[in-house]
Amino acid sequence: MTCFSLRQWLSVLEQNGCLRHVQKEVDLHYELAAIGKKVAGRYALQFNKIRNASIPVVTGIAGTRDLLAMAMGVRREQIVEHFAWAQANPMECVLVEARTAPVKEKISNDVDLQVLPIPVHHEKDGGPYITAGVLIAKDPCTGVRNISIHRLQVLGPNRLGILILPRHLSYFFRVAEAEGKPLEIAIAIGLDPLLLLASQALTPLGYDEFTIAGALYGRPLELVKCETVDLEVPAQAEIVLEGRLLPGVREIEGPFGEYPKYYGPASPKPVIELTAMTSRRDPIFQTIVPATKEHLLLGAIPREASLLQIVKNTVPNVLSVHLTPGGACRYHAIISIDKQNEGEAKNAIFAAFSSSQEIKHVVVVDKDVDIFNPEDVEWAIATRCQAGRDVFIVERALGNKLDPSSDNGLSDKMGIDATVPLDAEPGRFERIRIPGEEAIRLEDYLD
Repeated sequence: MTCFSLRQWLSVLEQNGCLRHVQKEVDLHYELAAIGKKVAGRYALQFNKIRNASIPVVTGIAGTRDLLAMAMGVRREQIVEHFAWAQANPMECVLVEARTAPVKEKISNDVDLQVLPIPVHHEKDGGPYITAGVLIAKDPCTGVRNISIHRLQVLGPNRLGILILPRHLSYFFRVAEAEGKPLEIAIAIGLDPLLLLASQALTPLGYDEFTIAGALYGRPLELVKCETVDLEVPAQAEIVLEGRLLPGVREIEGPFGEYPKYYGPASPKPVIELTAMTSRRDPIFQTIVPATKEHLLLGAIPREASLLQIVKNTVPNVLSVHLTPGGACRYHAIISIDKQNEGEAKNAIFAAFSSSQEIKHVVVVDKDVDIFNPEDVEWAIATRCQAGRDVFIVERALGNKLDPSSDNGLSDKMGIDATVPLDAEPGRFERIRIPGEEAIRLEDYLD
């Protein structure tokens, strides 16, 4: 069943035993995040009693590949290719009237963020952070929408600090700021997993990621016009914050516990001034506990889809790709190929580096290796790789500034060819096996 809203998805999770309710009162300072981290990857949580707040909070709604497969209506192994298909077959959105949009049930031009249950996640975080807000903006030159997720620190009743990495929103803001103009933005909170995934797609400038969500839904995404800015937002969202990125204004934002499991440092960052808040009559707030499986997977699946397509363009016999949890689902890529020619592994490695500046280490393995099994991948490196022949390093390429080992984003890249040489003598690399092992059911033999 395809879900078109957070509420529909929560109902599906409930029916499948994947949602647990926390009825005990919890504190927004650390306690909520600690509980969310404890159960990450096992089930989603809905906190129904928040100290000094009347709005419930959900987290962990997309914490496993199995859940994302269920949301897409495909098998687990089909997730990446299905997302790549959706990206290649976008579906235009439809505009609905405000009276039919649940997110317009309550409208306020006097924004006070204190009414929202915004958590403080980590010990040294600079304050409460919105972590599951999808930010919508338009290219000042073309008017084409772009959506993305950013960390948003509460600086005041109607002000947010924002980290903007050098991607599309950064370009939009730079253009607007050069003209001394604010950039209009909206932040949608409380969305289903498919829309969250769509927001993380690695697309070229001028591509509206909302159309990927439509393809994943199998029907157009419903949007509704904002109240105070010239933008359209998901009609089924729980909460929408409207505002403007202010030109020439910087305030201290951070520290913040990021996906690599380190703190992103405090520094002067751009500021959003909020102009309106709309919501459902009884909204649900959504948070993503940073560096949990939910945080990592929402970034990994779209990146894997782009990685697969780009590497396939260079090496058509690529079978599958995986951004590993140990590599923060950003830095380490494992690629499986049906090797036909020597040198294909290295070509796949270079293609992977070109697909994303975040990727640091790439391992290429043969089709008999399970790329989702770290032990199997390590075995391939141990038994099919010689460092002097099969490992190479590219020094000081552009990486990710959130990697604390980088030099302000400059990062060394490493490729490892862990494939069997095609001219190996027969039998030298043949894996041992026990005939009939796959069919054995232990319950048939054990008391």
